[in-house]
Amino acid sequence: MRFVLLKGFDQRGFVFFTNAVSRKGRELRANPRASAAFYWNPLKKQVRVEGRIEEVSSVESDAYWASRPRAKRLGALASRQSAPIASRALLEARWAQLNERYDGKDIPRPPGWTGYRIVPDAIEFWIRGDHRLHHRELFTRTRNGWTRRLLQP
Repeated sequence: MRFVLLKGFDQRGFVFFTNAVSRKGRELRANPRASAAFYWNPLKKQVRVEGRIEEVSSVESDAYWASRPRAKRLGALASRQSAPIASRALLEARWAQLNERYDGKDIPRPPGWTGYRIVPDAIEFWIRGDHRLHHRELFTRTRNGWTRRLLQP
């Protein structure tokens, strides 16, 4: 299981960004399928998405990279995500070196830093119900569009 920050969605799917060299990235290459759940307790609602993973275009990755705050771009460049490190001080020193190196300059997107899209095959909408009689609707992609089924709680 991995937690990621949803950065966008459209008719093609749900997008998040990470380092493809990280454990998460390696696992996505080995098994390019994922699921995501979005739960809103105050609304008593949840949406669950399942589907295949595709890498977003370099244009999309570049655009999102450019929109990130400078300090976060430096952090992504400084960190070799998921790799062991001897101390926090080493990471902070690397960040400081990069901060100085790129003072007044554009910070390049690191190799392997990219976005992924979950292209949904199934989307389930869940609404909490009294007496555990929740409302569940499952939409499944077919060649001809989407089919809808009601599910028991």
